[in-house]
Amino acid sequence: MGRDWFADAVLYEIYPQSFADSDGDGVGDLRGVISRLDHIASLGADVIWFNPCFASPFVDAGYDVSDYLAIAPRYGTNDDLVELVAEAGKRGIRVILDLVAGHTSIEHEWFQRELAADGPDPDGDRYIWCEELPGRAWSRDVPGTPAWVRSPGRRPGYYLKNFYDEQPALNFGWVRRPGDEPWRDPVDAAGPRRNRQALRDILAFWLDRGVAGFRVDMAFSLVKDEQVADGLAATVELWRELREWLNRAYPDAVLIPEGTEPRTGGPTAFDADFFLVIHDEHGSLFDNHYAGLLPFHEPREPFFDAAGRGSTRVFLDAWDAARAGDPERLVVMSTADHDYDRLCCGPRTAEQLGAALTFLFTWGSVPCLYYGDEIGMRYLPGLPNVEGSVCNPAYNRAGCRTPMQWDDGPNAGFSTAEASRLYLPVDPAPDRPTVAAQNADPASTLNLVRALTALRRATPALRTRAATRVINEGYPFAYVRGESHLAVVNPRREPATVATAEAAGATALLASGVTPAAGGLEVAGFGYGIFALTADRPVPD
Repeated sequence: MGRDWFADAVLYEIYPQSFADSDGDGVGDLRGVISRLDHIASLGADVIWFNPCFASPFVDAGYDVSDYLAIAPRYGTNDDLVELVAEAGKRGIRVILDLVAGHTSIEHEWFQRELAADGPDPDGDRYIWCEELPGRAWSRDVPGTPAWVRSPGRRPGYYLKNFYDEQPALNFGWVRRPGDEPWRDPVDAAGPRRNRQALRDILAFWLDRGVAGFRVDMAFSLVKDEQVADGLAATVELWRELREWLNRAYPDAVLIPEGTEPRTGGPTAFDADFFLVIHDEHGSLFDNHYAGLLPFHEPREPFFDAAGRGSTRVFLDAWDAARAGDPERLVVMSTADHDYDRLCCGPRTAEQLGAALTFLFTWGSVPCLYYGDEIGMRYLPGLPNVEGSVCNPAYNRAGCRTPMQWDDGPNAGFSTAEASRLYLPVDPAPDRPTVAAQNADPASTLNLVRALTALRRATPALRTRAATRVINEGYPFAYVRGESHLAVVNPRREPATVATAEAAGATALLASGVTPAAGGLEVAGFGYGIFALTADRPVPD
């Protein structure tokens, strides 16, 4: 199919506020990204994923959209995005956008129209309203805050939100519709139909301007009161219909969800699953809890930690479940993202990143680099609440959203603005990593990332379509890709040994701290390696 290109992609996530500021106002913008495209290309990344860059009052950092068809003025114009897509394309880089499908800003014209009305929209409400608070409790993401917000306008009653009060939930209908709550629209009512059509219109608008697809925020929250045990079937069917339309109208366009797509027995609507940083399938490997704990987090020792007390079992079980029945199902795995922490978080230092990056680029997932992780930027604790970054006392997202560190000039080369005008403060540490310093250092994290992406591109067995066979799930973690290559990573401080006759005669393609041992490999603390295996080696049954 036309989307096969995504299987071999390397994504690069850009939080646009913090990447590069071209006009000196302290906030990143699209022209700043254009000026840094050569850096992105040098990483071996061939897809840029932008966090929301649409018009917004920025109560939730752009995840509160006031106009889906306009770039936020602080980032530039629609023409700037078109130019960025074209310039990226010259470097073999595609662009995907973040689609906030389940809610808008209260400033969106759709909401303002319904807010000013005496009652239901005769064309069908785009939002979810009730005149009296429902008898049954029904809540969403932010702990301790009501799910229903009293109407601040002429419209009587309350509206349902998705996250902050300023993010009213769009109406895609309800699965369960008790008789005493007639305001619950069925999924085929006029309002839900209008919103499904709006999704098509938004996607078509930007696909016609050259973008390659979308990552969908809260993709499986659209139809309300669905049960996870039932596979969220109504929401999945909504996306399946959209996918069928895309297959006809834009067959090359990719859709990536926030999270794992429920399996309902029919064809999948999305092109991959996404193992989120804040969920256990990713967090059990990397989350050292330095950035805090959310109510649904289970405190655990991460596998990629110097203490060496973690396990890969939670991750491996989730991986097997995601690919059950479809062994070639793509899974996106990030180094980090805009919603929680970074690889380099708290006590985890730069010397520990090699093992983590080697795993992320060789396991067989679609890798995604979060901006700054290519140089080991640090999560900064204790930052102020900027654009909703603190939505829970134990959950401060600002620390992973700080400005990109380009050089040792003012503001680390991010902006010419006064430091007090920056979107967020720059890492103040005198030894903060920068692109300029690491460019010249062959042993840097930056050049390791480049080496890993180049090796992945040159070696089909290290990409997504080759089989993965685990030969040791503890320390060191070791696995064979495509029955031709061996990867081994030891994220703990102490050395570890893997016993495998398959390593005999293997050729090191990229390695640090790995030496042959009797019947296997000795891996130093924080060591890692990728090896080409011999064709005549003994292979276990």
